[in-house]
Amino acid sequence: MGGSLAGLLAAHVLAGHAERVTVVERDRFPDGTKPRPGVPQGRHPHVLLEGGQVALESLLPGFLAELLAAGAPRVGMPSDMVQRQDGRWLRRLPATTHIYTGSRAQLEELVRRRVLANPVISAVEGTDVVGLLGDASRVRGVLLRDRSGDDRDKQRALEADLVVDASGGGTKVPQWFTAIGAEAPHEETIETGLAYASRIYRGKSGVLDGDTLGYYVYPSPTEVHGGGALPLEDGTHLVIVSGLRGDEPPTDDDEFVTYTKRLPHPLLHRWLDEAEPLSPAFGYRRTANIRRRYDLPGRRPAGFLATGDALCTFNPIYGQGMAVAAMSAVALRDALADQRRTPTTRRVQRALLAASRQAWDISAGADRKMPGAVGTAVAGEPADRVADWYLRRVQERYPGDPVVGRAFRSVLTLSAPVATLFAPPVARAVLFRPPAPAPTEPPATPEDRRPE
Repeated sequence: MGGSLAGLLAAHVLAGHAERVTVVERDRFPDGTKPRPGVPQGRHPHVLLEGGQVALESLLPGFLAELLAAGAPRVGMPSDMVQRQDGRWLRRLPATTHIYTGSRAQLEELVRRRVLANPVISAVEGTDVVGLLGDASRVRGVLLRDRSGDDRDKQRALEADLVVDASGGGTKVPQWFTAIGAEAPHEETIETGLAYASRIYRGKSGVLDGDTLGYYVYPSPTEVHGGGALPLEDGTHLVIVSGLRGDEPPTDDDEFVTYTKRLPHPLLHRWLDEAEPLSPAFGYRRTANIRRRYDLPGRRPAGFLATGDALCTFNPIYGQGMAVAAMSAVALRDALADQRRTPTTRRVQRALLAASRQAWDISAGADRKMPGAVGTAVAGEPADRVADWYLRRVQERYPGDPVVGRAFRSVLTLSAPVATLFAPPVARAVLFRPPAPAPTEPPATPEDRRPE
């Protein structure tokens, strides 16, 4: 259910285990790289973190070369970006990781082309899933309804041995579980009220070109307004600004530019004054973290799995969604290939949840500290207090310390486990060294192009 990244990549994996895999998508797939209505934040910035790059390359060998050939910008972190986090500018040290910042539509189109070329996989477009077939013991398929045409009011059944929910954060499966006599999953939520707006610009000055590919100010408890500009595949920049509940960014053209004055430095506002707007501003407000615990005990049917945002939705401001979709598909592949264990529904669902756990810990851990955060998981666990003390020290040293910076970036980009932050060289810097000096103004150039 769902033809976005999570659904397509799950279908790709399942094609190795099934006679037929059907992807049901409510939209009509566009020709080329156009945003789809079914991807509500598709017009906003997306990044492919290193953990997602590794996963995609493992699933679709040669994919990163295709992405680069299509023009997707490959941005070195932190050398190619001007960044501010927790009230401090980051030193532009040599890159220890890279992100891709091209449009979501471009990446999804490349994945869709590769996946749907498999004759085992077919797509049913322009069709809603409106319910589940089966009962509390087992899901046996789905009910479909066309979104247009003479049969749009008629339901039809599509039987299946396995149903995968990749329908996104707006999934209706919890209600459908109740309808077939099963138990809906417990939901963990953290919501800050963060909202953002995005608009495409073509720059006229040299502030965001040459050695500086992008600019980003991360929102934090002490500086709640965020924003930046990330390069797209056509040489333009996608500009984003964000604020909290009651101070949401406007989508009016002039007010959008004025809103950037709320950022802690005028660099972006000055750049926008000279840049050429190429699109309207689009707003987005559904930024809650939601985790659905299908893995916990309960009256839940076999023959059903949830993945992607239908399982775990993150505040999009952290850029984790595409990476986790790919990492979840790898987890699905590995669970099905494990000859030591029978791939029961609960065992595979636990593997999918584990693939999203680190991203959840990062996103939820940051958001529960924001002013005004609400939800069932805001309080956290008792052990979180000790971890928070250590992480505060990590974040104080991250902007200026090369050792701590490398480790923290590897965790944030989902390419290394959280345990990396406790390796002896990192722990010594965190526990026994004072924070290294950080720039007092946005650093205009990288410090050194040589690797660390």
